[in-house]
Amino acid sequence: MIAVRPAEPADASAIAGIYRPYVESGTVSFETKAPDTGQMRSRMLASDGFLPWLVVVEGEAGAEGTVIGYAYATPFRDRPAYRYTVETSVYLAQGTQGKGNGRQLYHALIDTLRTQGFAHAISVLTLPNDWAIRLHESVGFKRTGVLREAGYKDGRWIDVGFWQCELNQASLPPLEPKPFRDVGMVSRW
Repeated sequence: MIAVRPAEPADASAIAGIYRPYVESGTVSFETKAPDTGQMRSRMLASDGFLPWLVVVEGEAGAEGTVIGYAYATPFRDRPAYRYTVETSVYLAQGTQGKGNGRQLYHALIDTLRTQGFAHAISVLTLPNDWAIRLHESVGFKRTGVLREAGYKDGRWIDVGFWQCELNQASLPPLEPKPFRDVGMVSRW
């Protein structure tokens, strides 16, 4: 059984373990040192209940099962005018890709962000990255641009692409997004 639920601080160890291979081998992440459990918990708590962190779990008891992936949103940029746009990320444990887990997780994240009232979600992908591109486009993201040779890792320069998903029609004036702690996880998928 697969289920998506809000992440809890106790999930930080599993989340750090899922993320570690993306940092230590390959160029999916531009970090060069994988965060440990405490650092990951700090990142989760930094959202202060305003932005969602979700996990997908597998097991007999659904929500009590093994964490096999996570997704979260962060502020897109730190200037106040960007507060209606978030940046999203999703990571799955090695060997769990291609089974619909990422899509289920991402749909829940997008549904939640829409309900919170955000206007747009941005995802920044290292290129090439066919699996991540397919996942993002399958849940409504569209490619909006490429920055050539934006990062240097593993002895080479790496391009990054920007994908954008309209969450809600931009209104004038925009409504302030609601905190995740008030909305909770929403999944229509």
